[in-house]
Amino acid sequence: MKSVNEIRAVFLDYFRRQGHEIVPSAPLVPRNDPSLMFTNAGMVPFKNVFTGLEKRPYRRATSAQKCVRAGGKHNDLDNVGYTARHHTFFEMLGNFSFGDYFKEEAIYHAWNVLTKEFELKPEKLLVTIYHTDDEAAAFWKKIAGLPDNKIIRIATADNFWAMGDTGPCGPCSEIFYDHGDKIFGGPPGSADEDGDRFIEIWNLVFMQYEQVAPGERRDLPHPSIDTGMGLERIAAVLQNVHDNYDIDLFRALIHASEQATGVKAVGEWQASHRVIADHLRSSAFLIADGVLPANEGRGYVLRRIMRRAMRHAQLLGAKEPLLWRLLPVLVQEMGQAYPELIRAQALIAETLQLEEKRFRKTLERGLSLLDDESAGLAAGDSLAGDIAFRLYDTYGFPPDLTQDALRRRNIGVDMAGFDKAMARQKAEARRHWAGSGEAATEAVWFGLRDKLGAVEFLGYDTDKAEAAITALLRNGEEVASVKAGQAAAVLCNQTPFYAESGGQIGDTGTISGKNFLFKVENTRKKADGLIVHFGTVAKGTIKTGDTAELAIDAPRRLAVRRNHSATHLLHEALRRVLGNHVAQKGALVSDERLRFDFSHPKPLTKQEITEIEALANSFILQNTPVQTRIMALDEARALGARALFGEKYGDEVRVVSMGLAEAGGLPETGSKPAPAWSIELCGGTHVRQTGDIGLLHIITEGAVAAGQRRIEALTGAAARRYLAGQDEIAQAAAAALKTAPRNVAERLAVVLEERRKLEKDLQEARKKLALGGVGDNAEKVEMINGLPFMAKIVAGMGSRELKSLADQAKSQIKSGIVVFIGLAEDKKAVLTIGVTQDKTKLVSAVDLVRIGAAALGGTGGGGRADMAQAGGPQGDKAEQAIAAIRRKLASL
Repeated sequence: MKSVNEIRAVFLDYFRRQGHEIVPSAPLVPRNDPSLMFTNAGMVPFKNVFTGLEKRPYRRATSAQKCVRAGGKHNDLDNVGYTARHHTFFEMLGNFSFGDYFKEEAIYHAWNVLTKEFELKPEKLLVTIYHTDDEAAAFWKKIAGLPDNKIIRIATADNFWAMGDTGPCGPCSEIFYDHGDKIFGGPPGSADEDGDRFIEIWNLVFMQYEQVAPGERRDLPHPSIDTGMGLERIAAVLQNVHDNYDIDLFRALIHASEQATGVKAVGEWQASHRVIADHLRSSAFLIADGVLPANEGRGYVLRRIMRRAMRHAQLLGAKEPLLWRLLPVLVQEMGQAYPELIRAQALIAETLQLEEKRFRKTLERGLSLLDDESAGLAAGDSLAGDIAFRLYDTYGFPPDLTQDALRRRNIGVDMAGFDKAMARQKAEARRHWAGSGEAATEAVWFGLRDKLGAVEFLGYDTDKAEAAITALLRNGEEVASVKAGQAAAVLCNQTPFYAESGGQIGDTGTISGKNFLFKVENTRKKADGLIVHFGTVAKGTIKTGDTAELAIDAPRRLAVRRNHSATHLLHEALRRVLGNHVAQKGALVSDERLRFDFSHPKPLTKQEITEIEALANSFILQNTPVQTRIMALDEARALGARALFGEKYGDEVRVVSMGLAEAGGLPETGSKPAPAWSIELCGGTHVRQTGDIGLLHIITEGAVAAGQRRIEALTGAAARRYLAGQDEIAQAAAAALKTAPRNVAERLAVVLEERRKLEKDLQEARKKLALGGVGDNAEKVEMINGLPFMAKIVAGMGSRELKSLADQAKSQIKSGIVVFIGLAEDKKAVLTIGVTQDKTKLVSAVDLVRIGAAALGGTGGGGRADMAQAGGPQGDKAEQAIAAIRRKLASL
């Protein structure tokens, strides 16, 4: 018997030997098909290769692609656990030719794999073809030797594949395995084809046409091959079991579930164990690929899957969270083929445990109310829609869970009534919002939110994605199209663009399609869950419904991520150095720099800044992974997580941890995460390793308000450029001072001291020169109306020096009035007037200075009766000012 892991390896190795590139599985969140919620087929990652939009360095490929079918039109959720072959998560084995080989070689490889590699008996196999595909029939006869009765012609779309209404398409050939006449059922195309005897195990798609319009097809210039074989189905065949849940992989998971619950997987409990095993796989792989439980979109589908499994765990009597305890078995079975399970094991376990703890509270509360409300209902009745809505809105009990709980009693739920109650609540919420004082132009976003739902954010894991244009707005109004040169707001069903929040700026980049290019200049959040791209159409015309590639400015985002992660390390370093009173009061995270406001009563010393910077950089140099987890808010706070300023948080929060608080290296894979140094609640984007920050350098620190300080800093290349510039300045200063860079400070201190002495000597010389007409040359002091008067115009003296000069002149002339006008290089003047104490009753220096200031083109002036100053812009009228003062004194 071949194990699942051996079957996968044999398949991939066969096609590797046939010249195929083994392509690793793509993520479950498709990046190249906005119409899909999850990757649901092996060809999804190659869609753009088949259409010619993308080129790969190989023309043959093979893969084991992980797939999920649990949302949208590809939804197998309700059947899982109750049938032999329905799964939410499955693996699709496939081989692909991109214009290389075609039908004959595809059929040859399929027959070789099944009959030689897997050693299936040829008599157990039969095939279907599209009814007009004589070419495929001929190849099956030639290669496999199948008779006509084992080549069944099917005239329906079951054997004709199409990517959509237009695009590549072609006939199929499906390979069936006959489980024997002990099982009911007939071959495909017969009246009993829905039985389980003949099981499809492999589908070969011959992509040979392009559908250009309804009823119009043309040949593709390079026909291609796309095949898909469900690993679980072929494993059941090779392990000689009829039921997918009896293969080794599921037996291991179900055995672990039996051991944990003490309940055997038989009878009425069989379905519960199967649901748990299947849903554990899909939940773990979705979490590993970046999907986390939420109330909308992919996160909501994940939550439904998880809670359905958890409901069955409760039915089995599990008293404590169960799924996370089964995770090590899944990792053991599938971790070698999918190492992302190993890398994300701690996150998966924590998310499963948290969700089940919270769900048990919801379940207990909701089931109690549901029992009360449905006590009077009999089989065939329906629970009122408004009651189902109250369970959902007040108690967090989703409607599908209400349906599941009532299904055992054959009671339905009035979902039309549920939808009406939901619509009434939304209308009431809009009515209250309209009266809240918000700008009326914002009302459009709430209508769009109701119509379109929340936008899925993909930017934690990718810089590019495909999406559908769901709405366009110009001047606050929804429009069908926007032309080149026009500004607009663009909404898509999903986006890698981060919307401005938490201090992090919004992303910029491009949204492009076959006929347009839209340049995104900013990204903002609107209403509750909308991510809106604002910008201008650079060329062409963008229309609602278009498919587009969204690409952020990746280098800019990388710089933003560095700065954002650096703020977390900086925040913790500030607390460690300054004290626990430090709390974030605001932040700006851009691509150029970071700004961080925090509470602290006084300026930081140079030593404190050096210590903070060194501490943060020590954790950058640790180069440890930046870990992201989803937790309940109260648990995150208990862990010590710090909230970002101004953010609002729900019951669940995103926790970003970085740096190891203790020495000893990283924890072993799959173990509990080591204590982190920095733990914060944050929805922003971050580096993957602390070392990606490169370097943190603080450039300024200052006051913002009373008790609030601000630090500005640089990281990465910006910090390096800044320090390189500082080094150039230091080198230039050293050269000018004729010393080594390390001696610049000491040499500069000597030069500054010499300058201070020279300036003091110069000031004294100016004073002596200005006072040259006083003292021994007292005859130069004139008399005006019996008052000793001295006036001088001097250059290069400021207001303080002029006051000192006036004081000295007053002491030398003993009695009288002194006037000094200082002229600056910009022609402005400073007027200083001193009056000795014995003359202040006769004349005030304030009155005189105002007269002189008016002559200088100034106004006002002030001081005391014995000393006053004023200024004026017209220094060239200094003589007129002195003359005006003389006239005043002469008139006394």
